[in-house]
Amino acid sequence: MENRFQWLAEGVELPELDYGLLEKWIESVASCHGRIAGNLSYIFCNDDRIIEVNRQFLNHDYYTDIITFDDCRGRLLRGDMFISLDTVATNAELQRVSYGDELLRVIIHGVLHLCGINDKGPGEREIMEANEDEALAMLKGMA
Repeated sequence: MENRFQWLAEGVELPELDYGLLEKWIESVASCHGRIAGNLSYIFCNDDRIIEVNRQFLNHDYYTDIITFDDCRGRLLRGDMFISLDTVATNAELQRVSYGDELLRVIIHGVLHLCGINDKGPGEREIMEANEDEALAMLKGMA
């Protein structure tokens, strides 16, 4: 079966992660939300690239840790996720968590968006964080 996951890097080194484990984890999280992991692309980049993508596609003029492009088809999760490793590092410092933990949180954050969980409206941020925590606990149980 062809690999449905793509792990790419633009202007940065590809992070050293257990991508096989991450793929199983993402599939498990998707399944818990009644979804199936389809073609998912993660593009790791720097702040220069993320702000370029944010301006070009969303008309936003600010840095962010992740931009998720949703191409889902019903229950099938499909999409492209740009992750700024610079912003992940900054946020890890601000939140006083390890870079690795913050990167994992951001990786699953994009999948949770594709599952229909939002984080911009009233009370939505707390729902997203609870789902992130649940997913991260699941990963610890898999490792």
